Amino acid sequence: MTNLIPEIALNDGTRLPAVGLGTYMLKGSAGLETIVNAVGLGYRLVDSAFNYENEGMVGEAVKRCGVPRSALFITSKLPGRRHRYEEAICTVEESLYRAGLDYYDLYLIHWPNPVTGLYLEAWQAMITVKERGLVRSIGVCNFKPHHMARLEKETGVLPCIDQIELHPYFNQPEQREWNAAHGIVTEAWSPLGRASRVRQEPAILEIAAAKGKTPAQVILRWQLQLGSLPIPKAASPEHLRENLGLFDFVLTGDEMAAINALTRPDGRLKNQDPDVYEEF
Repeated sequence: MTNLIPEIALNDGTRLPAVGLGTYMLKGSAGLETIVNAVGLGYRLVDSAFNYENEGMVGEAVKRCGVPRSALFITSKLPGRRHRYEEAICTVEESLYRAGLDYYDLYLIHWPNPVTGLYLEAWQAMITVKERGLVRSIGVCNFKPHHMARLEKETGVLPCIDQIELHPYFNQPEQREWNAAHGIVTEAWSPLGRASRVRQEPAILEIAAAKGKTPAQVILRWQLQLGSLPIPKAASPEHLRENLGLFDFVLTGDEMAAINALTRPDGRLKNQDPDVYEEF
């Protein structure tokens, strides 16, 4: 199945799979089994974070999965409480020690935390850890265009990825357009809307029936055709397999428009506006 997953080129020349596995709330032996199963099914991109408290489990899965480290793309993220330059560098080092890895393929600033106002310092630390070979690619999560424009103005370096909340109830067209215009890949967290009712929307059920696909597959295919990279979380082998069944069908323009029409001004799952939200 691995060969069926296309790759996406980042602005630093790195290539990564077009769909990945989210690991929020995956922990312990159950999480380890999930990741090993996922790799066996073809997943190569695994998304973690310092604040998920599962980096050690992810690292153990890397060792046990039977796939060479060089074939995997492992991500982690910097928490808001560690944005100061020296603290950020130490946090990346601790992330690697926790996971038992020599490097991360991608490291992201988890939130800009604009009230605290240290995200530029954190970005300078990301540039340093990349130069030191601790991280191969660097990016951000939940950064709006003006946050990233400041990073470029002050450092000359844009993120390669901006991981944002993106699902049918909140599809962020302006953000996606800005990212694409600046060569930044949009990665979607909670691409299926978590526990929302989006998979029961009549428009999605109708498309799923017409395509012979599940609602989740339709939503993830919509994500791909928007130009985003979804990282759905799944635990069961059935759902892991389902979330890879995206590459043998295409949504029409009318079908894309029907899903786009579901977006809402207040569609955020937890009202976490990056202009005011602080994550630590």
